[in-house]
Amino acid sequence: MSYVDEVIEQVVKQNPAEPEFHQAVKEVLESLRVVVEANEERYRKDALLERLVNPERQIKFRVPWIDDQGQVQVNTGYRVQFSSAIGPYKGGLRLHPSVNLGIIKFLGFEQIFKNSLTGLPIGGGKGGSDFDPKGKSDREVMAFCQSFITELYKYIGADTDVPAGDIGTGAREIGYMYGQYKRIRGVYEGVLTGKGLSYGGSLARTEATGYGLLYLTEELLKMNGMELTGKTIAVSGSGNVAIYAIQKAQQLGAKVVTCSDSTGWIYDEEGIDVAALKEIKEVKRARLTEYKNYCPNSEYHEGKGVWSVKVDIALPCATQNELDLEDAKILVSNGCIGVFEGANMPTTLEATEYLQANGVIFAPGKAANAGGVATSALEMSQNSERLSWSFEEVDTKLKEIMINICHNISDAAERYGAKGNYVVGANIAGFEKVVDAMNAQGIV
Repeated sequence: MSYVDEVIEQVVKQNPAEPEFHQAVKEVLESLRVVVEANEERYRKDALLERLVNPERQIKFRVPWIDDQGQVQVNTGYRVQFSSAIGPYKGGLRLHPSVNLGIIKFLGFEQIFKNSLTGLPIGGGKGGSDFDPKGKSDREVMAFCQSFITELYKYIGADTDVPAGDIGTGAREIGYMYGQYKRIRGVYEGVLTGKGLSYGGSLARTEATGYGLLYLTEELLKMNGMELTGKTIAVSGSGNVAIYAIQKAQQLGAKVVTCSDSTGWIYDEEGIDVAALKEIKEVKRARLTEYKNYCPNSEYHEGKGVWSVKVDIALPCATQNELDLEDAKILVSNGCIGVFEGANMPTTLEATEYLQANGVIFAPGKAANAGGVATSALEMSQNSERLSWSFEEVDTKLKEIMINICHNISDAAERYGAKGNYVVGANIAGFEKVVDAMNAQGIV
């Protein structure tokens, strides 16, 4: 049995009931097979892959808080500090009922390579809780966030581990967490990113993941002899990533005709109205059923179906494994030319392979959505220097980072005989930097 197969088997055996983590490890290691086989004897002797797939630290804790009825509630908190080979742990905090250790580990593992691809000195980590902020009052959210950080503060710091936002964790939640951290530690440091502009946040951070996704999409299309202008796009999700992906896509001359939330999806032939979407989701925190009140000619459909519309490009921006094999077949039959992942691992392995086999340009999330964490790292730099850069400065740096990622993943794929396979390219390009750092630092 090859070294790669041994480690995949070991991960499945040692981490039962964690299918998302198994999926992430298999996807990465399969595409690294050619690199590993060229160095198999040395990597095996140093147990390099075992060290790569085992987190440096896993923290699990209870989070008690009191709701508005005076009832004590208890959630579970997690932080997985996966790899600090190239810098302090960096990765978001996800607040969603689906959160469990396996999901946090899959996200943290992906984060290692995503952060490496940015070219910035940040390691991989992830955290969160099964707490659901939806339907909670501001006071309840504050009570949870203060309890959560009262335990987590022991393990994080500006030069140790710098969490950020993710699903369910926006500016409100980051603010409550930062206030409690500062209160406990008595220090004012850049320990969290995604902060408000009045207390150390970075301009363009809110827009960064969605904008970065479009900068990469535009560049990869150019590298394949195509233009973004004039293309029709389907977007899933209606959170931060989706909203600003739609906004930037339309600024760049494309038309986005769909978006979705957990209950249904919108089709707007005239193009999604970003102002209406922001009002519904960012201000009212409401469901997409309200969109028709703003745009009467749009259609609302319950359930799943966002990929059934005939489009040129698909941008999955909601959650993991949302685009399956059947969806991929529909996209191909409708003439889709590119799928670019705005969420983390939103496409199943079977769907990814089908899209690639049918000539669809496919960019994995660890490359395509790296703009968010890249701008978080830029926020860390501003905090360390006690500076604040203009929106244009941050946006320019973001675009440069995303264009560099495009060329790095393309070059890595070509070097190993997989030209045009950006999944392989992203994994190899991310891996090379991490493995160099791991080898240089000894067996730790």
